[in-house]
Amino acid sequence: MLELRNLSVRYGAVRALEGVSLKAEPGGITAILGANGAGKSSLMRAVSGIAPVAAGQVLLDGRDITVLPAPARARLGLAHAMEGRRLFRQLTVEDNLKLAWSFGARSVPLAASLVEVYRRFPVLEEKARTAAGLLSGGQQQMVILSCTTIRSPRFLLLDEPSLGLAPIVVQQIYGFITDYAARSGIVVVIAEQMAALALKVSRQALVLRRGRVVLQGASDELLHGNSGKALAASYL
Repeated sequence: MLELRNLSVRYGAVRALEGVSLKAEPGGITAILGANGAGKSSLMRAVSGIAPVAAGQVLLDGRDITVLPAPARARLGLAHAMEGRRLFRQLTVEDNLKLAWSFGARSVPLAASLVEVYRRFPVLEEKARTAAGLLSGGQQQMVILSCTTIRSPRFLLLDEPSLGLAPIVVQQIYGFITDYAARSGIVVVIAEQMAALALKVSRQALVLRRGRVVLQGASDELLHGNSGKALAASYL
């Protein structure tokens, strides 16, 4: 389980998050929602150890990791795909995958890991010797997802996986994410601006506005219940 207790993040005098608490259980998807600048990425970065925690705690399976550096968190099985399609664009698809596999804990040999990646996304096998920077946006997102899952993480953070993608590609990407979460039984946390999309695939959700939690609960209730107006208002 991933747990946040009264987490606050500040960049100098700028407050990015204030008093955020969350429990993300294994075997399901937890969605972090909000408009641009709401604090979603700061939350994800605080969990993975690349944003400063001003107050509060981050716990993995009950262990306080608040002061651990990012590499140590990766060795505990935490993987984070940041927003913006951050790849080594000059390297080939396969070299990106090999590099991702080489960091942190590994439970599956490289050869078997590559076979599994190419089974999930056959187009990546076709493009294995192509520089990642020459791929389409959707293909790059497939590489990023593969890089974050190739080491079989125990905690998976995905920041804006649908950003800038065509609807048909978004469906494919989210199909992979929901299938992976169900099969692996790990903790999956997604940060998204597209609330309806994330609520359809997640078990629970937290809505941020200006760094504070304004809504929290079961995704189905937030999507179909009486919280629709409050959800819409949080984006204004």
